[in-house]
Amino acid sequence: MNQTITSIDGIRVGHVHDHTALTGCTVILLPENTTASVDVRGGAPGTRETDLLAPECTVQHIHALCLSGGSAFGLAAADGVMRHLREQGVGFDVGVGKVPIVPAAVIFDLSCGDARAHATAEMGYQAAAAANSEPVAEGNVGAGMGATVGKIFGAASWMKGGIGSIGITLPGNITVAALVVNNAFGDIYQEQTGRIIAGARDQSGGFLNTAGFLRGGTEIPTFAGSNTTLVVVATDATLTKSECRKVAQMAQDGMARAIKPVHTPFDGDVIFVVATNTKPAPPMIQIGSTAAYVVAAAIERSVQCATALPGIPAVNTPE
Repeated sequence: MNQTITSIDGIRVGHVHDHTALTGCTVILLPENTTASVDVRGGAPGTRETDLLAPECTVQHIHALCLSGGSAFGLAAADGVMRHLREQGVGFDVGVGKVPIVPAAVIFDLSCGDARAHATAEMGYQAAAAANSEPVAEGNVGAGMGATVGKIFGAASWMKGGIGSIGITLPGNITVAALVVNNAFGDIYQEQTGRIIAGARDQSGGFLNTAGFLRGGTEIPTFAGSNTTLVVVATDATLTKSECRKVAQMAQDGMARAIKPVHTPFDGDVIFVVATNTKPAPPMIQIGSTAAYVVAAAIERSVQCATALPGIPAVNTPE
């Protein structure tokens, strides 16, 4: 049974990654007439085409989202997604042709693998071409290939992050789902127990508790890692751009419950919300609260599904 973001009719996801360079790209293809908005909370975002997601802007629908590794270099992957969509005749009709609308965001993974490598336009094209409606592959895939968490002391303390996705169905057969690329500065908490399940480790191998450590007034490195958690929340309910924006704001609570500290000056945290508009919407408070829940759950899955790399331990596998 599919309980990921592709359980929503018309949404397809494709991953492409480089196992050696430890970077990659994840593309979410969306059905016709999908509305979207965004909420950016991190202090170091790397984004493209997010301004047009403001409710007052002209374009009402988007065609895909591109999430990539490689810091600002990785934004080039969206070029490949646009090329693929143009070949399929998909885009915003401007009279002389169609322009695909592909907002994008990146994580910083240059310090994990090859610092010269990043997601490319060709990766974006391949990920778009490979997109399908099968349950989303999670862990060390796509944009999550080089993702790490718990980075107050960089490679000396980090653990493996990655991709996570989960969805739930509300009364009225409305689905709310999330896909995350978890590359957080902070530690990852399990919401049900309140305990750290992945994050910065101390010299004994236990969890440092980054938030508590920072409250102690201890100096942190001048450049304490480069991070970001990217989130896509999707629903098949009918939402306007303004309503998508509000859901994105409420969904940030899920990020705050699962990552501590979050939205730091070193993170580029972004939440996109997309609505495929095929079913009547339940009350906004229900969608927004559910969005926060699935975001926290998907963040948890992102570390539970990740596997260790040399020198980078994971929750369920040794180094």
